[in-house]
Amino acid sequence: MAKIVVDIRIDAPARERLEKLGDVYVADDPAGFFLRQAKPLPSDVIREAEILVFTVPPTNFEEAQQARLIQLGSVGYQQLYPLKLADRGIRACNARGVYDTPIAEWNISMMINLARDLRTMLRNQDQARWDINGRFHEEIRGRTVGVWGYGGIGRETARLSKALGLNVHVYARHGVGPRANTYCVPGTGDPEGKLPDRVFGPGEELDFLASIDFLVLALPQTPTSTGLIGERELRAMKPTAFLLNPARGPIVQEEPLIRALREGWIAGAALDTHYYYPMPPEHPFWSMPNVIMTPHISGSDRGPHFVSRIWEIALHNIEAYLQGQPLWNELTPEELRGER
Repeated sequence: MAKIVVDIRIDAPARERLEKLGDVYVADDPAGFFLRQAKPLPSDVIREAEILVFTVPPTNFEEAQQARLIQLGSVGYQQLYPLKLADRGIRACNARGVYDTPIAEWNISMMINLARDLRTMLRNQDQARWDINGRFHEEIRGRTVGVWGYGGIGRETARLSKALGLNVHVYARHGVGPRANTYCVPGTGDPEGKLPDRVFGPGEELDFLASIDFLVLALPQTPTSTGLIGERELRAMKPTAFLLNPARGPIVQEEPLIRALREGWIAGAALDTHYYYPMPPEHPFWSMPNVIMTPHISGSDRGPHFVSRIWEIALHNIEAYLQGQPLWNELTPEELRGER
């Protein structure tokens, strides 16, 4: 039987199914990506592991000489780059789809909160200030949301946005179309890729940015995307536009973003992913009146549906791997090398 090593949360029904598929080892006190440092797994366990399920790679992963399949508990996969999986012939799948619903809902709530300046309204409440300024009466219907990256999070954001009467523009390097072998919560997203009102591609970045009222970053952090949004891109946006970043902080260059918010290149931002964990108390984002900052909670392994969804993916993939069938959410060799 295959040796299956688990270092994420698992419930009893999933474990029962898993134990029918192989010899299972579950690590003590598994936790999520931002809640602990990497740790080693017992050498006698990892040396025999054929299938590993984790979010943070164990520090002694080089001992996993029998490894053939990795299932991540995260959508982001930059933690795999140093492992050189493609060179070792190890397949890997991420958690695409697990966080689509909560992150898309965060996106919608932040668009409304930014448009109506909820941050100021809450400060007014704390100070018992009665203020009926016109900006508190804004609505988002009829505005244009721009989604950079059209994976699961982008597609569910598009679906919810269309339901609220927004126009949807998408920037996608490889176009927009149907998705195959990708996990999706039933009834969510845009599986056929038919919702965008307009799709932009390479060479059209500035036109895309100039056309939108909200920019939602919905792409992974890779060597290519790190620092992707800088002064040039921020200045291309309307001064009335807002930036939302539930993806990864370093996709946006830090200093240009600070300047953009201070100098009015853009109207404001909602930031759920950051440059430091935790963000230092002296960082200017904390006190900026046009910034809403949340501590990476738009979608996480603490959510109420994380365990059921991640194990729906993991069990499907383990069964498919053992039977020689296609996997969900499989990362390409180029993605594993950080080349895409």
